[in-house]
Amino acid sequence: MDHDAYPDEWIADILKSVRRIALVGASPKPERPSHEVMAFLLSHGYEVFPVNPGQAGKEILGQRVHASLADIPEPVDMVDIFRNSEAAGGIVDEALKLDPLPRVIWMQLGVRNDEAARRAETAGLKVVMNRCPKIEIPRLFGR
Repeated sequence: MDHDAYPDEWIADILKSVRRIALVGASPKPERPSHEVMAFLLSHGYEVFPVNPGQAGKEILGQRVHASLADIPEPVDMVDIFRNSEAAGGIVDEALKLDPLPRVIWMQLGVRNDEAARRAETAGLKVVMNRCPKIEIPRLFGR
């Protein structure tokens, strides 16, 4: 996959096919982008599992916060990474230990880790980097 230019249809297919999203780096602060994106995803019918070890056991936007991906009690379709590019590698490695595996790794705007993407793609996952679903959904679906 060319991670510099994704076909619109490919991104649209991902966003239509996923329902359960682990949002790593979720923030309880309304002014933070991760909080805004989480609210947007919830308002568009996605089930979102916030992951933030410092907030574990609390709630963000009415959703229980988990300390790690492994602590989420249900399988997730996509892991949305709101951490820096270096941290994304460890998160991808954590995702690759889940059973069942998520189908998609999504790295937010400004987040790119080509080596982590290669590991995920080798395991059969789709990878999106440097994109935001809060931007892509209205752009592709007009909502």
